[in-house]
Amino acid sequence: MTDVVDSDELLRRIQRARACAVREERSWRTRSEELGPTDPQAARDATVRQMSYEAVLTVLDEILTPGKHTAEG
Repeated sequence: MTDVVDSDELLRRIQRARACAVREERSWRTRSEELGPTDPQAARDATVRQMSYEAVLTVLDEILTPGKHTAEG
């Protein structure tokens, strides 16, 4: 069974998801920077995760603020 939510609740959920993605992106960026000199492979893995969260942020920003990011192509 699925719950029906109103637009305000949906907006709050998207904003919470965005805040979580911001924290994760920063965390993985820091980890990548710290691991760079000592463990290049782990640093690359952390960078990939960081970039994944950046993509999530771009999508959530576009939902919350249409037109904030311009399409590249």
